[in-house]
Amino acid sequence: MSLYQLKESRQPPSSQTGVKHWVIENLLSTKLNIALTLLAFYFLYLIIPPLLDWLIFNADFTEKTNNECTRDAACWFFISEKITLFMYGFYPEEAYWRPNLLIAITIGFVVITRVIKTHVLKNRIILGLFIVYPFIAFSLLYGNEFLSLEIIDTHDWGGLMLTVVVASVGIVASFPIGILLALGRLSKMKTIQYLSIIYIEFIRGIPLITILFMVSVMLPLFFSEGVDFDKLLRALVGITLFQAAYIAEVIRGGLQAVPKGQYEAADAVGLSYSKKMAFVILPQALKVSIPNIVGSFISLFKDTTLVLIIGLFDMLAIAQLATSDPNWLGRKTEGIVFVAIVMWIILYSMSRYSKHLEKRFSTDH
Repeated sequence: MSLYQLKESRQPPSSQTGVKHWVIENLLSTKLNIALTLLAFYFLYLIIPPLLDWLIFNADFTEKTNNECTRDAACWFFISEKITLFMYGFYPEEAYWRPNLLIAITIGFVVITRVIKTHVLKNRIILGLFIVYPFIAFSLLYGNEFLSLEIIDTHDWGGLMLTVVVASVGIVASFPIGILLALGRLSKMKTIQYLSIIYIEFIRGIPLITILFMVSVMLPLFFSEGVDFDKLLRALVGITLFQAAYIAEVIRGGLQAVPKGQYEAADAVGLSYSKKMAFVILPQALKVSIPNIVGSFISLFKDTTLVLIIGLFDMLAIAQLATSDPNWLGRKTEGIVFVAIVMWIILYSMSRYSKHLEKRFSTDH
């Protein structure tokens, strides 16, 4: 084959051929693709212009009452009027500075870990933050008499703040439990293996709403009379136990994806079981499992809306509650759309961060 024929037979990668070639190759390559593409564009034409009219072009952004706002488009002043309710729920207005300060501290911690380049120092700081941060967060949000911070009961928490608290605690607490359950399911000790299997399969066979009912109604029965078990804490326990079973299965899949030679190599150099798992097997398993782990965390974040059934008002519940105000009757759609936009921004950010982690820990090169 001549050099000219070789050049003619080889096609450039699609990433280097431009948008025009991608459109022709993927959308207009056959008559069926052309028909489906035109049909898709027709549906987009039917959906997008009216949606943009309702969201932006015909919407009211200025300060108006409910009666002054149009009924044919969104009245975004309703969101502006109720924004603190969406963000903080029933948290006392004079204490808003406490969750705001916690956000600033969190951003500061993230910036510090990004600026420091020394891995050993960075790991020590991160470990210290994991120990200190929960105490700081609890003291600011709930209160601390020693620090002269007024106690604010968790039934006053709500909105986006409650959603983030429930999701964050569920993610952080369920991850190590899930790792232990995954290792337990693959353990050669039959007792540990069977207990792990029974727990994982039992939890995965029950809807989260059932577990929330159980921890809300059944869990207090195991305590002596007069012992008050916080409602939010019950929800956190139920969500953590539920999510741990799913994380365990995700990590188990990652452990099984690690080549057998890695286990044998770790055994050959004389590593103990704990060191083999901590330094050889788990890092590879977690790297493989990053997309599925983040997918489970995204599902957990969306499942936090179920805490409404035990009397906790997350952001979605607040959207429904806000329209009970006689001055803003009939504005439920605006509230739900606003919640959807906020949730999408958070979840899309988590998805993009997952992609970043995949590239960062990629060893294909």
